[in-house]
Amino acid sequence: MTLVRPFAGLRPAPQHANAVAAPPYDVLNTEEARVRAAGKPNSFLHISKPEIDLPADTDPYAAIVYETGAKNLKRLVGEGVLIRDAEPHYYVYRLKMGEHVQTGIVVAASVADYDTNRVRKHEFTRPDKEDDRVRQVEALNAQTGPVLLAYKADDAVDTIIENAARGEPMYAVTADDGIQHTLWRIADAATVDRLTLLFDAMKALYIADGHHRSAAASRVAAARRGKAKNESAEYFLAVAFPHDQMRIFDYNRVIKDLNGLSEDAFLAKIRERFDLVPAGAQVRPDKPARFGMYMAGRWYQLDIKPALIPHADPVARLDVSLLQDNLIAPVLGIDDPRRDKRIDFVGGIRGLGELEKRVNSGEMKVAFSLHPTTLEQLMAVADAGQVMPPKSTWFEPKLADGLVSHVLD
Repeated sequence: MTLVRPFAGLRPAPQHANAVAAPPYDVLNTEEARVRAAGKPNSFLHISKPEIDLPADTDPYAAIVYETGAKNLKRLVGEGVLIRDAEPHYYVYRLKMGEHVQTGIVVAASVADYDTNRVRKHEFTRPDKEDDRVRQVEALNAQTGPVLLAYKADDAVDTIIENAARGEPMYAVTADDGIQHTLWRIADAATVDRLTLLFDAMKALYIADGHHRSAAASRVAAARRGKAKNESAEYFLAVAFPHDQMRIFDYNRVIKDLNGLSEDAFLAKIRERFDLVPAGAQVRPDKPARFGMYMAGRWYQLDIKPALIPHADPVARLDVSLLQDNLIAPVLGIDDPRRDKRIDFVGGIRGLGELEKRVNSGEMKVAFSLHPTTLEQLMAVADAGQVMPPKSTWFEPKLADGLVSHVLD
């Protein structure tokens, strides 16, 4: 089995692409999805968030929800809104957000290589979220939410992808948030085979986003082995981008209180491990090991003392770890940021003004801005077989659901 392979995609007929494309299932809650899909019967949200078509008090994990998603998928196929390619292809996928552009490739990635960690992970998964994705895939007999992968930039692969993106696209969609999604199909058999060989020569692929979807694919494949020949279940839907094109935003922290400390005592504690100076404006850290802090209407710049950086440890040297291990845990008493209700997380796409808003409102007492984690850091953690701390990465722009799905037939 190869690391990736082409597949016969289930996708919108070109005239329906704009109506079908939807945000990823996990970035909207049920009510947001209900509003977004109102008056849009062809929106993929009727498949990815099918509880929106049921009474408001419906348990989103009830059997009827998955059954409704399958019924909606069958309807869109029956009406010709979604069509199936006759032959296996790769699909070039370009994302454009403002001036940022990244161009990758839609593939079916190997479950076997995921199981042996050649498709590398950097996060823990939750069993309940895995269960949800397993039930969704089994109900639809398809994978509809692509896993976001990174590969170490490869000139030969990147050239093929860029050349393919010079032709006429299958469709170009501008989402409600202004992000442009453009797809091309690679139909030339020799080019398809060449891409398969080039990817198979790679040492690893890296999951950027979609750990629960890939874990679910592994479980579905394991459950189907031995029952009937279902080779397509041994692969999962993914979009792979060169690592040097992908964009990670900062993932910032806001804290409800100072753990019983006065502001002066809090600042004194910080100075034990950080060089702290007042700043006259918002602090967006311009390098690793530098942090911004907002408290009582004032910004500060914090630089951790160099001797405290454990350079040999790919997890402990991350900025999210340095802040957690040297300030949030020892000073603010938050030892488990996964469960402690005193801490919240704000994606950098929302801007530093959101940190000021949360503190100025009185909801939070102090906020911290971080330098974004890099793809190189993520890959180093994955290569070491370790996991990132919670809320380490915020990838933008995000893939759309519905533009290409992988049927398990």
